[in-house]
Amino acid sequence: MALGTVTASYELRFDTGRVCLDLLATAHPGERLGSVDALRAWITGAGLVPDGTPLAHADPSWLDAFRELRSHLVPLVRAPGSPSQGPALARVNDLARSAPPAPRAVPGADGTLVVRRLDGPPGRDALVGAVARDAVDLLTDPAARASVRQCEGDNCPIVYVDTSRGRRRRWCSSEVCGNRERVARHRRRTAALTRA
Repeated sequence: MALGTVTASYELRFDTGRVCLDLLATAHPGERLGSVDALRAWITGAGLVPDGTPLAHADPSWLDAFRELRSHLVPLVRAPGSPSQGPALARVNDLARSAPPAPRAVPGADGTLVVRRLDGPPGRDALVGAVARDAVDLLTDPAARASVRQCEGDNCPIVYVDTSRGRRRRWCSSEVCGNRERVARHRRRTAALTRA
């Protein structure tokens, strides 16, 4: 993807069960945060800001900040206990200190308070901090941490929270990796039958 192009919405994934894991997914199969426009789409899609929140003030430093956080999440989520975990944890904890964007309730057309807006344009550090806090929450919640799974799809590094009944989810997405596995299984059976 060329710099300056917007990532199509179908390329951004929000199916891992946690915003911090959704950020990790932006590195697979290639860099999905290749532009500030793609990052803006991800921030909105991840629910860090309400729909319609202006993010025109985002600049390339935002890309650097989100990618830095993502790089520190890798050893914490995918390789707990690795030597790089100490510095990564220290940096994630540091990033989590930023105050979150301040929400406010706004009356809808009928006067009920159903619309949520931010008090002002969200800052880069506030949004990065929100993702870092989500990672801290995930890593310190024993039940959530025990539900973190690695996708069983071929060459898929996506990590997700398994909230399925019986905790038997195998793929990051049934539509993506699950479908690939079913197609591959069908091809293997068909090839075995033609050889027989």
